[in-house]
Amino acid sequence: MGHNLETRSFGDEVRSYNHNHVGGGYFDLGHPLLNRIAGSFVTAASIGAVQVVSREACLTAFENASGDRTSLGSPKKHNPFRHLRGEIGSNSIEGLVKVTGKESIQWGLAAGTYSGLTYGLKEARGIHDWKDSAVAGAMMGAALALTSNDSSRDQIVQFAITGAAVSAAANLLTGIF
Repeated sequence: MGHNLETRSFGDEVRSYNHNHVGGGYFDLGHPLLNRIAGSFVTAASIGAVQVVSREACLTAFENASGDRTSLGSPKKHNPFRHLRGEIGSNSIEGLVKVTGKESIQWGLAAGTYSGLTYGLKEARGIHDWKDSAVAGAMMGAALALTSNDSSRDQIVQFAITGAAVSAAANLLTGIF
């Protein structure tokens, strides 16, 4: 299979990526740990950006379809795009870019932290088990809590416990399914 993009399908590109770039993506930073962190960060940040933009597009479509400009559900629900409502111009684009950037960084930070810690703990301990996942999940949860606008000590502890529990459960369930 050649590298001519005109003759390759999207499926060919995806299969080529999976076979040639597993583990570190397109990054070669000189160490597998750095490659893994960078690859996870960029992948998750990209997913976070797509999620934010698609959420805003969905909210806009629902508002235009229903004619309701107040909210989709409860008026007390936190809406990260409240400053975008009904605006046309640079403020709405600036707001979208800011929210997209912040959430992309949060997604990337979570993935990079988790991936780097699980890899580092596996290398240090010589085994990967639920304990590695729990520690990495707790650190990831704490890092996410620290990036929120109103982080408190209780919120950091809650996010750390939740991250540890979800990560350890996912690791244990991986062996079952």
